[in-house]
Amino acid sequence: MKPVLSISDLTVSYGHGVQGKRTALDGVDLEIQSGEIFGLLGPNGAGKTTLIKSILGLIEIEKGSISIFGGSARARKTRSRLGYMPEVANYYWFMTPRETLEMFGMLSGMSRASLNNTIESTLELVGLSHEKDRLIRTFSKGMQDRLSIAQALLHDPEFLILDEPFSGLDPLGRIHTRNILKKIKGRGKTVLLSSHELSEAELICDTVCVMKSAKVLRYGPLKTLLEEKADHSLETYFIRMIGDDA
Repeated sequence: MKPVLSISDLTVSYGHGVQGKRTALDGVDLEIQSGEIFGLLGPNGAGKTTLIKSILGLIEIEKGSISIFGGSARARKTRSRLGYMPEVANYYWFMTPRETLEMFGMLSGMSRASLNNTIESTLELVGLSHEKDRLIRTFSKGMQDRLSIAQALLHDPEFLILDEPFSGLDPLGRIHTRNILKKIKGRGKTVLLSSHELSEAELICDTVCVMKSAKVLRYGPLKTLLEEKADHSLETYFIRMIGDDA
């Protein structure tokens, strides 16, 4: 079976002129298999968000290749099979979750006839069904993040990409998000998430990738990586890998 995502020798640089170029990704290679939750870990500036934007086709790559579902990452058919939750999402605060998802659904080409049931089931999945007519301006950070997951799931994508889904959440919000991701995995979806929350990544991820200074230091099944160095936690393993940055 082909991997959901295959990246080979991916290189991305920013800047030019007198200040020169800064390498944001340096020869990255990795694969993500169907049905797994893949955690992208690393300190600030490691290249995690640049990698996600490269996968989504939001920035130009300098060298290398990205294949999703065995085809071009930039093909419209491929992109329609992806769902994306950005780290920071701004919504119209005078709208409700139901109105917001209806807007996103129409923009993505979903028919109005299919939207009602889809919106209801998606809001139920993320635990917002009882808040569907409440103004977004009254939402907590955790509720806003669940709405972000809902918009990413609305068109039933096979591959979900989440940038820092646990950032800024209180313990209850983290539990809600963790349970949502478990349900998504249970439906056979594949999830790529970046996170600074190592304890959450350890609880939810099947595979993890540790990045530092634009490069992948190591990636593989979480259990296998921890056993390699007899580490008792992902935090210990992470600190060993990034070295001086800790």
